Amino acid sequence: MPVVELVSHLAVRNNFKRPYWRINQNIQARELRVVDAEGKQLGLFSREEALAKAKELELDIVEIASNAKPPVAKIIDFAKFRYQQEKKEKEARKKEKKGTEQKEVWLTPFIGENDYQTRLQKIQEFLGEGSKVRVVIKFRGAQMSHREFGYRLSEKVVQATKDRSAVDQEPKFLGRQLIMVLTPVKSNKTEKVGVEKVAKETA
Repeated sequence: MPVVELVSHLAVRNNFKRPYWRINQNIQARELRVVDAEGKQLGLFSREEALAKAKELELDIVEIASNAKPPVAKIIDFAKFRYQQEKKEKEARKKEKKGTEQKEVWLTPFIGENDYQTRLQKIQEFLGEGSKVRVVIKFRGAQMSHREFGYRLSEKVVQATKDRSAVDQEPKFLGRQLIMVLTPVKSNKTEKVGVEKVAKETA
């Protein structure tokens, strides 16, 4: 059942995208770009036309992009919309929690190329998952007299992952281990977000 009559006067709170969602009569914009539940554009509507269209379909109209010009609103059953947003919020929290995890990868200062590539692939996988990576280069016996090989290997790893990571902790010896921490970073490429993408993100 739609909630046109029940919550038309309310601003519905939602912490996923913004402090609240404007719905039905609470929408203030005079003109709206309206999309359906699947994100398909229906065109420009006056506020009254959009409300009438939603009522005709026995659905609600929810403002999903108030900063757009004109604002974007979706015709959808509000109970379904709220469920979708709560589900996305939970998924976002899981990703955020996963992103705070720190993985660890071990190497040796004179590691062979094949083993190095295997470890490097694992580092890149962890970074791609959004996890920090603690890179540990372990020295044994007389290897400690050639610490420069550890620093060279650290720099090699940094250069190989520079498109997806930044050095969170510079290489530093702790006993017989040279340790550094890499943190994942987003690409510098920017992407324009159109009306259809905004609509799909709230689908």
